[in-house]
Amino acid sequence: MATLSEKVFDRIRREAGDRASGYSKPMINTVMTRGDWAILLVLALIWGAAFFFIHVAVAHVAPLTYVWLRLSIAAVGLLAWMRWKGEKLSLPLPVWGAILLLALLNNVVPFALFGWAQQHIASGLASILNATTPIWGVVVAHIATSDEKITPAKLIGVVVGFVGVATMIGPDLLTSGESIVPQLACIAASLCYALAGVWARRFRPMGLKPLKVATAQLLVGALVMTPVSLTVAEPWIGGSPSLAALGAITVLALACTALGYVLYFRLIDSAGATNATLVTLLVPPIAILLGALFLGELLNGTQFLGFAFTALGLAVIDGRLIAAVRRKAFA
Repeated sequence: MATLSEKVFDRIRREAGDRASGYSKPMINTVMTRGDWAILLVLALIWGAAFFFIHVAVAHVAPLTYVWLRLSIAAVGLLAWMRWKGEKLSLPLPVWGAILLLALLNNVVPFALFGWAQQHIASGLASILNATTPIWGVVVAHIATSDEKITPAKLIGVVVGFVGVATMIGPDLLTSGESIVPQLACIAASLCYALAGVWARRFRPMGLKPLKVATAQLLVGALVMTPVSLTVAEPWIGGSPSLAALGAITVLALACTALGYVLYFRLIDSAGATNATLVTLLVPPIAILLGALFLGELLNGTQFLGFAFTALGLAVIDGRLIAAVRRKAFA
């Protein structure tokens, strides 16, 4: 077997090094950078604040009208963002049917359910019930997909998470409390988000950018809500909305929805979907704090205990908690 001379070997090694240095860095950061954490915290802040602004909005505007205005303003905001980036919303015609179902599951129905529910329950409690979305997501993915089946660890996390839900709504369910139906509405909205997450999987093989899908679903959602709001809610009755309500809806549309989507997709591109789901654990404390400071809302001990179980279930599903315990046990 022939051997390489030292000069030839060094030349090949240098050339290989030059080629390697030309590749870009990995797309996904398994360990989140400071920039990733900054985006995560900003996202948690604006989505935690969303429950506060929803409470303000639906105190003065009918929930269906609030959803219509939120989706319309958010759609305009994302369309303007795409235009500023030089992109066009050009989707194949057959895709729009799937976009319609996504808009119903991810925007129209859950926005309306949370809007109505927050006329009757605290914004902090609504945010805790919203945190069950990833738990429902595991169940829905197991039923509807072939590659995301429940593992033993995820099953434990789902069971613990459902214990949290039972802890929160159980007493009202047994006593027929007035808040049971609004709480069930929040849970149904969270289930819609989980269904939307699985449904949205079909767009990646099509090569569609997430920003285009998000913009399209908001646009379709706004179009769906226009006749619904005008015929059912009759927004012209009762006078013009207050400045506080209009301001809250504008913030919800531009910051919590349009900007929220942009940040969320950027975080997924940088740190991956698993790291991005950490926002679910950070939203309720922010919503609870804002509700206590500005709305005078106080949650009871049972609701906090339910959140603790839910958070533990999410941590188990995420997997990092179990991995950390194993590393410590075998260190």
